[in-house]
Amino acid sequence: MRVHKLTIAAMALAAGLSLTACQNDDAGTDQGAAPPAASTASSSTGGSGSTGSDQQGGTDSEGKTPAGTGGSDGTGGTGGTGATGGADENGKAAKCRTDELEITAIDATVGGDDRGTVAVDLKNGGGRDCSLAGHAGVDLKTNSGTLSAERTGQPAPLVVLKDGERTTFGITYPINDSGGSGVRITGLVVTPPDETKSVTLDWPGGATLPVTDGSGTPVQVGPLGSAGQGG
Repeated sequence: MRVHKLTIAAMALAAGLSLTACQNDDAGTDQGAAPPAASTASSSTGGSGSTGSDQQGGTDSEGKTPAGTGGSDGTGGTGGTGATGGADENGKAAKCRTDELEITAIDATVGGDDRGTVAVDLKNGGGRDCSLAGHAGVDLKTNSGTLSAERTGQPAPLVVLKDGERTTFGITYPINDSGGSGVRITGLVVTPPDETKSVTLDWPGGATLPVTDGSGTPVQVGPLGSAGQGG
């Protein structure tokens, strides 16, 4: 009987230990399986959702915004180029300023003429296209005061000068062949069209003008783009 009781007790103890071991194995398996499942779901939702959103946002930002900015810059550049080229608001060449022009004068009298001619040259040195229209202002300094030239009345077309180009107009005056001392010319003052700033040059023509009765100026100025008697 004693041996029988010990055997039953030993079997009961072994069964209890086996059941406990199985329960511990099951619990370990469940605990080990649950965390990987949760980790995978978090990675899929967070990684995919976050990454997908960032990639889409990057595409919209990098694809559309730079393209729109480039178009705007290109349009602005075109407008800037027109302005830098010296054009006015109507797209025409802006007028030439006195400081942009190199103005010189030479004697252009043809032998045998009864009137002398001085050719005045205006060269564009402003680095841009510019325009001139009409007649330049011309005054002669004399020992009797300032003598202003009259216009010949000829048409005066618009002249557009590229950088380095030039135009010429003529000044005509009566030659002093009276035998008298006449009116001595001491200088030439030229004012470009639509300008108030003048340039004073040496007078390259005849030294004197004949004395007149004061009924009118004997000096005439032609339009831009011409030279010779009467312009």
